[in-house]
Amino acid sequence: MSETVKSPEEPLYFSMDDDTLVSRLAQFNFKLDDNTWSSVEHYYQAMLFRSELYNARIASAPSSQEARTMGNTLWHRRNKNWRNKRSVLMTRAVYTQCRTHSELAERLLSSNQRHLVESSQYDYFWGCGRDQRGRNEYGKVLMSVRSKLTQECTEH
Repeated sequence: MSETVKSPEEPLYFSMDDDTLVSRLAQFNFKLDDNTWSSVEHYYQAMLFRSELYNARIASAPSSQEARTMGNTLWHRRNKNWRNKRSVLMTRAVYTQCRTHSELAERLLSSNQRHLVESSQYDYFWGCGRDQRGRNEYGKVLMSVRSKLTQECTEH
């Protein structure tokens, strides 16, 4: 008797500002690197710079979108190796935010094992891009954090 193989679930597409998952723009404070951050976006944008002045300005931005705009405006003053750090920075922030706010962890865990895809048509690094050929790094970050949270749940 042969077993039937179930097809994998459809990918779960989400936007950067979507409330169904852990959005990097969501205003959920968390503490990381001796600072309190209003959102993952605040942390990520501030960490791209060596200057404590820029870090403080971005950290105090009134909204995640403004923190993002400030970080993108100051792109020419970024750390030289920021490209190598960006996924690690994003992963640390998302994980810490989920550990701080159980409702965010629950949202992420509720996606089960579905493949997560940020459906940004203009972002080919964090999202899937218009033609679905983007790297989807934010989706990968979320799946990595989800895996870690799942592992922690089974260990306790």
